[in-house]
Amino acid sequence: MKILIGDDHLLFREGLCRLLAQLDAQANFVEAGTFDQVRELARDGHDFDLVLLDLQMPGFPGFSGVQEICEAQAGTPVVIVSASEAQADVRAALDAGASGYIPKSSSVKIMLSALNLIFSGGIYVPPAAILGDGPGVTGTVASGTGQAGGAGAPTLTQRQRDVLRCLREGKSNKQIAYELGLSEGTVKIHVTAVMRSLGVRNRTQAVIASGDMQA
Repeated sequence: MKILIGDDHLLFREGLCRLLAQLDAQANFVEAGTFDQVRELARDGHDFDLVLLDLQMPGFPGFSGVQEICEAQAGTPVVIVSASEAQADVRAALDAGASGYIPKSSSVKIMLSALNLIFSGGIYVPPAAILGDGPGVTGTVASGTGQAGGAGAPTLTQRQRDVLRCLREGKSNKQIAYELGLSEGTVKIHVTAVMRSLGVRNRTQAVIASGDMQA
């Protein structure tokens, strides 16, 4: 898994790296301390699996910057990790295309749960933004999209679509990892996310449930 972390605080970036290693011990982290660095990395042909952005980093142009990164990394979840818990900021970030908004006051458990939801095709919204409780309320997994049984087709990231295509071809996790340049642990995460999005329990059901869906 290749993860871009954009935050001007080195200590916080290092903490995120240690935290995210719990999702994938072999994750490759790319760090940026300014928005210009994030922009350059996002546009430079890098294929990230996750982008984490702080709203207060130097050079950040506002929520148009969120939209810019989402467009440059189409199909990749872009998640805001910010000290701000203002409802207006949460709404603006999601409107700009972010896949979630995680307050920096969140616990490790909440952050990991939120990221797992996002990898499953969902959107994480902190409860303060939903309940109108204002700043100071830590987050929980509050909403998700793209689950089978809901309106419309399941929403998969481009990486998850690549994994689904390999599943259709009957490839093992090891073969998928080799073809996509991922670790087997990352492949397992994506396979689980695909199955959750399709509302199935195993790989065979995932292939059948995907039907004519373009992978």
